[in-house]
Amino acid sequence: MPTPSPASTSGHRRADSPVRIGGASGFWGDSMVGAPQLVNSGLIDYLVFDYLAETTMSILAAARAKKPELGYATDFVDSAMKQVLPEVMRRGIKVIANAGGINPRGCADALQALAAALGLTPRIAVVEGDDVGALMPALRDAGTRDMYTGEALPTEVLSANAYFGALPIAAALSAGADIVITGRCVDSAVTLGALIHEFGWSPGDYDRLAGGSLAGHIIECGCQATGGLFTDWQEVLDWAHIGYPIVECADDGSFVLSKAPGTGGIVRRACVAEQLLYEIGDPAAYLLPDVSCDFRHVRIEQLDDDHVRVGGARGRMPTATYKVSATQLDGFRCAGMMAIVGIDAAAKAQRTGEAIVERTRGILQLMGLPDYTAVHIELFGAESLYGAHARTRTSREAMVRVVVDHPVKKALEMFAREIAPAGTSWSPGTTMASGGGRPSPSPLIKPFSFLLDKGRAPASVVIGRERIAVDVPVGDPAPIAPAPTREPEPWIDPPDEMLVDVPLVKLAFGRSGDKGDISNIGLIARRPEWLPLLWQRVTPEAVQAHFSHLVKGRVERFALPGIDAMNLMLHDALAGGGPASARFDPLGKGMAQMLLDMPIGVPASLAARL
Repeated sequence: MPTPSPASTSGHRRADSPVRIGGASGFWGDSMVGAPQLVNSGLIDYLVFDYLAETTMSILAAARAKKPELGYATDFVDSAMKQVLPEVMRRGIKVIANAGGINPRGCADALQALAAALGLTPRIAVVEGDDVGALMPALRDAGTRDMYTGEALPTEVLSANAYFGALPIAAALSAGADIVITGRCVDSAVTLGALIHEFGWSPGDYDRLAGGSLAGHIIECGCQATGGLFTDWQEVLDWAHIGYPIVECADDGSFVLSKAPGTGGIVRRACVAEQLLYEIGDPAAYLLPDVSCDFRHVRIEQLDDDHVRVGGARGRMPTATYKVSATQLDGFRCAGMMAIVGIDAAAKAQRTGEAIVERTRGILQLMGLPDYTAVHIELFGAESLYGAHARTRTSREAMVRVVVDHPVKKALEMFAREIAPAGTSWSPGTTMASGGGRPSPSPLIKPFSFLLDKGRAPASVVIGRERIAVDVPVGDPAPIAPAPTREPEPWIDPPDEMLVDVPLVKLAFGRSGDKGDISNIGLIARRPEWLPLLWQRVTPEAVQAHFSHLVKGRVERFALPGIDAMNLMLHDALAGGGPASARFDPLGKGMAQMLLDMPIGVPASLAARL
């Protein structure tokens, strides 16, 4: 059982006593093993859950459209808390989760019913105010536009939620909450809120807030900090029992990352560095509601096989706006798949997909319906995402996936019927996809984002019958730009030594993710002295050329000298991104893997050592 938290005379935790926080969930759908593993470890004061991504908000909007009482992450109640609530209460562990989605009150009601059935009476607080759907008509009339595409706001929306910060969570804890449920907040806020409460940090403690936000960022994706998705995956032992992350956070904003003894996974500097870079964009301006973070000079130190220390985050005044994540219904989508086995499988699969589209377009005309609004054909097993870099054009197994969008549902019901006839009409070796059955049309819920003045979305906390208004500082309407980053020293190839191509993975670790239609790829030099070489070779122009078949916009590059790394932002790279994208990798999870295959010219002496 955790030792009671030492308190100072102010009522806050003493500066020399760390706060221990376990990250039990990286998304809605994460494993059910995380919460009990952390709770039973006896090593945590707080249990935090991150469930929400922009894609998740779209799913929750669709769920609430069907059943108004839904719209929250049901796994939080039905799986996680059902397993651990009695032990959480016995041990005095506080719980914070953004499981409320677009219906936090409904989530709290369901959890309260579970607690009552177990004979428990936790104090549950709900953070409200992030739902800004009522403002949409006025914002549309004022000319507000999507922050990425510049498009006008749609006339009808399913949901619109501001990304709140950590101050409402801290206020809920100060009011005596045992469990805090939020709607849409930034992922790291569930951790930062606990630290603000425990250490009594003020809204102006920007460096501390940046460090606490980084702690939250590192554990917000669960096992991604403890060996999950690690470039050198062969080194990660016991995937089945991988340990969920624990951070011991100090009053100065630094922290030590570990996991429960006896669990799988690994605690390595490179793993943490990969997660630091995950989806951060410009590392000098990682903008959160509570603080504008600068991660360029963060240091990551391997203390021993089980502990990594992280420190050096810097912060500035936050901006005066919230980011709003909204969703709209944009017609319907249907995806059909067929498997092809045998000689020239890829060519047969491509022709099969094209024939399905041609046939169904003809039927649409006969039905008096318009053409598809979008068509996408891609092949599994033929490396279609790799474009000209594909190496499996002669594959003898391939699966064709045809994705079509249409404003009318019955058009896609027709499309779904016309997938199976390919099995007897066209290519030899055609078989049904695993699971079989006819695909079903589904609503195409498209996300969009914009900025909103903080004053237009007042936050409050509801605990019991009490409502508490939360004072959120307005922020800086004209934030100060961070100082320029000093680029790595120039790399000079040894004279009279030939260059040998090696795959980038020999020189760097990498991880990728998304922000809308932007693919974010982080690269960390395997040795500090190799960063200048990487900086010279992995230029924005080289990355643009490598991904020319996927990336339609510019490529930006940022240096993080503190961890010998760079971060790349590839614009217009994901065919719309999230649920708007028809690709089988709409979130860009494979982009780093593809980049790590890029050949890099290195001196022959270095190639020999590799």
